[in-house]
Amino acid sequence: MTDDTVQPETPALTGYARIQGYLRTLDTSPGVYRMLDSESRVLYVGKARNLRARVSNYSRPSAAHSGRIDRMIRETASMMFLTTRTETEALLLEQNLIKQLKPKYNVLLRDDKSFPNILVARDHAFAQIKKHRGAKKEKGAYFGPFANAGAVNRTLNQLQKAFLLRNCSDATFEGRTRPCLLYQIKRCSGPCVGLISEADYGESVRDAELFLSGRSTRVQEELAEQMTAASDAMEFERAAALRDRIRALTQVQSTQGINPRGVAEADVIALHMDGGQACVQVFFIRANQNWGNKDFYPRIGADVSAAEVMEAFVGQFYDNKEPPRQLILSDGIENADLMCEALSEKAGRKVDILVPQRGEKAELISGALRNARESLARRMSESATQAKLLRGLAEAFDLDGPPQRIEVYDNSHIQGTNAVGGMIVAGPDGFMKNSYRKFNIRGDDLTPGDDFGMMKEVLHRRFSRLLKEDPDRQKGQWPDLLLIDGGAGQVSAVAEIMRSHGVEDIPMVGVAKGVDRDHGKEEFHRVGARPFALRHNDPVLYFVQRLRDEAHRFAIGTHRAKRAKAVGATPLDEVPGVGATRKRALLAHFGSAKAVSRANLNDLKAVDGISGALAETIYYFFHDKG
Repeated sequence: MTDDTVQPETPALTGYARIQGYLRTLDTSPGVYRMLDSESRVLYVGKARNLRARVSNYSRPSAAHSGRIDRMIRETASMMFLTTRTETEALLLEQNLIKQLKPKYNVLLRDDKSFPNILVARDHAFAQIKKHRGAKKEKGAYFGPFANAGAVNRTLNQLQKAFLLRNCSDATFEGRTRPCLLYQIKRCSGPCVGLISEADYGESVRDAELFLSGRSTRVQEELAEQMTAASDAMEFERAAALRDRIRALTQVQSTQGINPRGVAEADVIALHMDGGQACVQVFFIRANQNWGNKDFYPRIGADVSAAEVMEAFVGQFYDNKEPPRQLILSDGIENADLMCEALSEKAGRKVDILVPQRGEKAELISGALRNARESLARRMSESATQAKLLRGLAEAFDLDGPPQRIEVYDNSHIQGTNAVGGMIVAGPDGFMKNSYRKFNIRGDDLTPGDDFGMMKEVLHRRFSRLLKEDPDRQKGQWPDLLLIDGGAGQVSAVAEIMRSHGVEDIPMVGVAKGVDRDHGKEEFHRVGARPFALRHNDPVLYFVQRLRDEAHRFAIGTHRAKRAKAVGATPLDEVPGVGATRKRALLAHFGSAKAVSRANLNDLKAVDGISGALAETIYYFFHDKG
């Protein structure tokens, strides 16, 4: 891959004339091109089988360009080119650059989080079953993806009833002396205290994996045979327990809704477009089971085609995810063969793309399209309501226009300990949770419980970073309204720190409880203005309360997580080379972190999994501290 960046010879040239100037330097190689405006902001990223032919198409005013493409061309002041060895490599690079650069004129997938899986961990004689999200580094069998954490939790709940597998951590497992509550309510077989043999527990693990692999009928038939045998032997308690396990498996299947017989592994992707907006609905089919669905709302232009939106979505969605064996689409894409090749290369196996017209697969698409249509209608209704609230907020707080990015700040602590600051963000589409931020309060000179000081530190760190990363305010990261939980004092403190950074044009409002501290009697404080209140039934008041409550919820949740981590922390967490597995081994061997710190070198070397070099690291870590 080579990078061929061509600088414009005449900076004043833009549009068609500027693009024509590049043609003499381009060859017929495949690659990726970027179109930039006069301030070097990326307008568009595209791929080409033949860069010269593709750019030539943009250079002709007579070509039948859509309004969106024509505007993009007229704004183009320069271009950048990356040549690749193959068109497949160009496709993969294009989608990666779109996700990184978020160009103005590309179709953009805005919500791209990882999806949870079920993990049957294999690093212990008695396997643990649990939810897993992120890189698949742990040893074991992974089943997924599931659409959301709720789908995983429901499935895990029923699997515990059906197979009685443990979900406790290894440390908890090793420390048990009697069965926990899960055993009492028949959700676990009690392997921690020897109430089931390793062989029998292994059979339960095998059955769970068979069920998650799609062989549920076989598992249910075996359980039914065991139930009948127990009943014939007049072991009615065992028969009743097996009956409950069969019911639990049936419950898993019923909550999954449609379970297609002829589709073993696929993602069903349906697109509905209306009024310049789009909804993409994805159903995850694994092991002939529906493991949930999720909707996405890519950013599109008013004149993009369904094929363009679908191709952009598929490319960006699977940029950091493993694709299934089949993608069942509602709309065809222009470069289906190329996309298949790229996804197959990524997965290390064949990936097919289908646009079914009849049969079971078409029925799956029909159901997904119905969901997409209904989801988009709900979102458009909510957006209209949100736009009305933002206009009301602008009127109530005397803003220049409806705010596009509202940042709300709150602090949480207990008598100054484990202090954290929270920032939530809202805009025309509601809460923007991928923009939320937490701040661990680090000020050593702060008095415990000093809310003013904590707020100053949070705002100082937030705007210092903004000034460094986006000084020209071009990336959409700057707020146009700050909401502060507090009264005149907090607002003055925020104004002071903003002035120190040279930022005095962002409106800020303090939200404080009234004299009676009643919810609904909030007073609003602004710099240089008298406090005021809104009518108790004003929708804008309810909107501000929702924003403040969300900031409060986020700050408290962050504080609780920090406090819980601090409670479970040990000095071993700071020792280089000691991860979770070696920490468990040390604690199991010595009983406590204090005992580890007092152990001699030979005792440390005797611990399973601790090498001689690591034993020395641990020993000198504690003894060098005196």
